[in-house]
Formats: sequence, C-alpha cells, structure tokens
Amino acid sequence: MPSDPARPEKPRWMHRHSAPHITTLIMMAGLAALNMNVFLPSLPSMAVFFEADYAVVSIAVSGYLAMTAALQLFVGPLSDRFGRRPVMLGSIGIFLVATLGCILAQDVWTFLAFRMLQAAVATGMVLSRAVVRDLVDQDRAASMIGYVTMGMALMPMIGPSIGGWLDTFLVWQANFVFTAVMGVLVMLLVWFDMGETNQTNSASMTAQFRQYPGLVSSHRFWGYAEVAAFASGAFFAFLGGGPYVSAEVLGIGPAQVGFYFALIAVGYMLGNLFSGLYSVRVWRIRTMIIGSILSTLGMTGGLLLFLLGYIHPMSLFGAIFFVGLGNGLSMPASLAGIVSVRPSLAGSASGLGGAVMIGGGAAISAITGALLGPGAGPYPLLLMMLGSSVLSVLAALYVLYIARLRAAEAAGPGT
Repeated sequence: MPSDPARPEKPRWMHRHSAPHITTLIMMAGLAALNMNVFLPSLPSMAVFFEADYAVVSIAVSGYLAMTAALQLFVGPLSDRFGRRPVMLGSIGIFLVATLGCILAQDVWTFLAFRMLQAAVATGMVLSRAVVRDLVDQDRAASMIGYVTMGMALMPMIGPSIGGWLDTFLVWQANFVFTAVMGVLVMLLVWFDMGETNQTNSASMTAQFRQYPGLVSSHRFWGYAEVAAFASGAFFAFLGGGPYVSAEVLGIGPAQVGFYFALIAVGYMLGNLFSGLYSVRVWRIRTMIIGSILSTLGMTGGLLLFLLGYIHPMSLFGAIFFVGLGNGLSMPASLAGIVSVRPSLAGSASGLGGAVMIGGGAAISAITGALLGPGAGPYPLLLMMLGSSVLSVLAALYVLYIARLRAAEAAGPGT
C-alpha cells in the first residue's frame, strides 16, 4: 500500500493495488469512444433492417449522447464516494449486458432502449480524467490527459473503418459483437491493473452533491466547460449528420465513410501530441484559443468549397481534419481545467463538466439531424459545425479574460 495516504501508489503493470498504467486509462476512455461511433456507417442499413425512418434510428446517436450527459452527473460523485475501481467495473458489466440486448433486438425501440443503457460505458471517459487528477497536479494533468486522449483517438479512428467493413461484408449486428469483445478485454484489464486512486472518499453522496454549488458558481469552471462543449460540439454535429450527408449528398458507402472518418481522428491525435508536448511549457489557455481558431478556419474552408461547387468527400472530410486537429489542442487543456478548479472534487467536476460537454453535443447532434433532409444539402451540417467552432473561440477568450482578471486582482491596486 502507498506510504503517503494522500497519493496512490505509483503505477505498476498488472498490479491491483497500484494506480493504473496509462494504457489502462487509454483503453477505459477508448472503449467509450469506440462505442460512440463504431456503428455510424451502419445507420442507413439499420434503418432498413428496423423499417424505421433515419431520424428515429439516429436517436442511437443523439439519445445516447443525452443519456451519457445525464449519467456523468452521477458517475463523478459515485466515484468520489465509493472509489474509481468499483464504479468502473460495475459500469462495464452494465455495458456488456446492454450490448447483448442491442445484438438481439428485433425492433427499433427495443434496440434504442438497450442503446441508451450502453451509455454506462461513458464512465471510462469520466474516470480516466479523474484518475489523472488523482495522480498529478493541474499542469501535468493537461499534458497527461493529452497523451491519454491521443491514444484514445485510435479507437474512433479505426472504429468506423471496422464498422463499415463489418456492415459491408457481414451484418450491422457485427459492430456490437466487436464492441462486446472489446468490453470483455477492457474489463479484464481494469480488474487486473486498476488499483484505487481516490484516497479521500467523501462521507456520503449527499455531501458530494452539496458541494456542486462550489463548482457551479465558479466562472473558471464554466469557462473551461464551455470550451469543451462547443469544441466537441462540431464533432457531435458530424456524428448526427455526417452519415446522412455522406450517403445522400456525396454518394459514398459505409466502408468509404469509415475510411474518410479516420481523418478527424488523425487530426485529433496530432493535436493531442502537440498538446502533450507543449501544454506544460506553453500557457494552456493559448492552446485552447489556437485549437478553436483552427477548427473554425477548417469549417469555413469546407463551407466555401461546397458553395463554390466542389461537391467531393474531401470538401467535407478535409475540413473535419482541422476540426480534429483543433479539438486535439483545445480539449486536453479544457478538461484539465475542469477537474482542477476543485481538486478535492475531481470526480464530480469531471462528471459535471462531461455532462455539460456531452449534453451540449447531444443537443447539437439532434438539431443537425432534424435539419437535414431532402433538398437541404450539406449546409445544415456545415453551418452547425461552423457555429459551434466559433462559439468555442468565444468561450476560450472568456477563459482568457477571467484569467487576466484574477491575475490583476492578485497583483492588487497600483500595479
């Protein structure tokens, strides 16, 4: 056991009483990312199988995001009260049962019910950030989260490609068989490698929720949360409308969608790499601003290409590469800021911040899906992604304003 009760024991590979290895954190978060998008190329096939409208089947994206947002409000306090390890193991167990239900579902509403239950796996995204904050200070947390999310990006990069291949050569249910197998592997990894890192369990769940006002009243918390929400909002808008635009406007099939989808993950990984290398040495707020501007410029370029008549997959996915690059820069810094406003509430802050981020994404995804239809072309999707990116720039500038205001107050009058 650790000699210092304030710090968990340093990571030792496959040791149940030490902090988890970074690979385990990557896989925890990566499973949640994989489950979010692996089946995207199959949405048109699923609509045919269930004899349902695309808008109904797309609830598997927007509804799942909404459920994920709601769940994160409870995951953080649960892990602060009972520990990271038991909450993570229980969540993966629920996910595996729900995945089996998705595979066996014969009507769209049964499928959607189990799909919503699958949101339990989002615990991995919340707790991977909370564990990082358990282990290191805020400056190092931004760097470490950058490396975790860079590795995590491998999952959504290969996920849609695998999903498109499985849908083309097998059936759409094969996507969920694949995620079930991955879920079993991650559960085994967590069981054998993840020791408890929360060394200061809260007295009760009620006590945890009573401390939420301390987060809600923090301007810094809301600034970081808004950056995360709007930066990721462009990506979530693509989740809601990208498959439709790809099939109906660009005329590309599931396997090609999966191939092009890798561009956003490649951009995200590159952004995470730069964030991991420089966020400790370079002012992290500057990193958020640069990332948000890159995303905005990318979507502006994509919109102009379509307006000029260049109807080509790269007009969309080339722009999305810059969204991934920008998010890779801005997300680690914003997420590290969220969990560092109140270090004793790292789990709760990660959950509440995640709820704001994913809840905003669910709304943007749902609106985008609703706006798309015959005759609309790609423009609802492009404009929603551009608008969200612009708002992320404004939110990052707000964080800069708060930081300068606090610095001026700390310096005192006459300086």
